[in-house]
Amino acid sequence: MQENTTHNEIRQLMVEQPRLRTIEIARALNCSELQVIQALPEQVNMLPADQTHSLLTDIADWGKVTCIIEVSGFIFEVKAPFPKGKNAYGYYNLSHDSEGLQGHLKLENVAAIGLLTRKVQGKLSYYTQFFDHDGNSIFKIYLGRNQDGEVIPEQIERFNTLSAQGVSN
Repeated sequence: MQENTTHNEIRQLMVEQPRLRTIEIARALNCSELQVIQALPEQVNMLPADQTHSLLTDIADWGKVTCIIEVSGFIFEVKAPFPKGKNAYGYYNLSHDSEGLQGHLKLENVAAIGLLTRKVQGKLSYYTQFFDHDGNSIFKIYLGRNQDGEVIPEQIERFNTLSAQGVSN
């Protein structure tokens, strides 16, 4: 965090402008999105980066989730089961048999993992956010919702089990 950006400044900006997203707060205060996440008053648990592979493998069995990737103001969303992957050629390669998301993940570039429970657009949401070594978001995986817009209870259970293993802020 910049020397003069504190948790209190982040929280104050969140109170003054509650509709700002964490990436927008980071830009406004010239700090990383990871620093903003770590200052959130909501439930945040951190997992060590070395759990990335096992976490992604576990999430692949959860059913439909929403993967969000945001780069330079572009937001991509994929609502589908997270594909299983395997390590090869220095990447965690997502299955090409998947109907949804496909790709190649450089797991060594993950420096931190946040498990968050917070309101997003007025709805309680649960998501996992992966950060690089500069504290920038790589991608997020939100728990899926049923046809009534409710988060899938079985996924909440699995998420809470993971959160209990993390370190609270």
